[in-house]
Amino acid sequence: MATTAPTEAFRTATAKVPANRLFVILSFLSIYVIWGSTYLAIRYAVETIPPLYTAGIRHLTAGTILLAWALAKGLYPTWAQIRASVVIGFFFFLVGHGLLHWAERVVPSGLASLLIAIEPIMVFLLSSVAARTWRLNGMLLAGILLGLGGVGMLLHGTGLEPVPGLTLGSAMILVSAFSWSVGIIYSRRSRLSGSPLLLSALSLLSGAVMLLLTATMVGEATEFQLSQVTMKSELALGYLILFGSVITFTAYNWLMEHYSPTLVATHTYVNPVVAVLLGWAYGGEALTMKVAVAATLVVAAVVLVDRGTSRLERLP
Repeated sequence: MATTAPTEAFRTATAKVPANRLFVILSFLSIYVIWGSTYLAIRYAVETIPPLYTAGIRHLTAGTILLAWALAKGLYPTWAQIRASVVIGFFFFLVGHGLLHWAERVVPSGLASLLIAIEPIMVFLLSSVAARTWRLNGMLLAGILLGLGGVGMLLHGTGLEPVPGLTLGSAMILVSAFSWSVGIIYSRRSRLSGSPLLLSALSLLSGAVMLLLTATMVGEATEFQLSQVTMKSELALGYLILFGSVITFTAYNWLMEHYSPTLVATHTYVNPVVAVLLGWAYGGEALTMKVAVAATLVVAAVVLVDRGTSRLERLP
């Protein structure tokens, strides 16, 4: 899962077009490919590192790096921003990433990415509930129905070999997506202003503290043996910290300052496709016809919901 959501409430839209085309291309490739690859990296990391500790260490390290960067730029938080970061850290990182990391011990990375991909549908539905206003158009309705159909196919069975705990893990990923959606609604309604860099660093650190405390409380410390951690898990965790959080977040933040949010949000169409293909090519995950059809339905649903929501926002 990408760490884009903490910036939802704090991003600023400007219209400057940067001159360095190569940097632009690399930035878009990072949010398309790297964020899509994090699902497989999570699967590798949690093979020998307890899942909540994996997420906690990842966010603690990334958040510390980003906070040091923010402080070096002379950015200091207010109490309102710190309070909001605790709420956001709970929904995005403790519940959202915590459950995702926990579930990927048994759920294939490609399947996890497809279940997470329905988040825009949840955001739209929750936004409607919060605003007590139901506005639909043909694209939105089609997107919601396609998304529900794709998820239904995935939960009913993917044609993969049965794995103990797969159904529970898939359900927990849906809870993870729901929690992220709640966090997005909260962040949008909190109306906080400030540096996206600082606010995201605070959210990462808040979530990390909660993840590490929870991991210790549920007994992950007893199963966390450094001598048993494989090189693959260590490299995967390092990749998640450096590329999945720090580098890609920086690229995302920069893109949000120079391009429209709608254009930058196209990464939500690409990430599940990248995750499914990487899981098949490098993770030994089977790509069945049922998974391919479900992936098509989910990606099409995300595109339709995004376009349908954009049309609603343009209406008076």
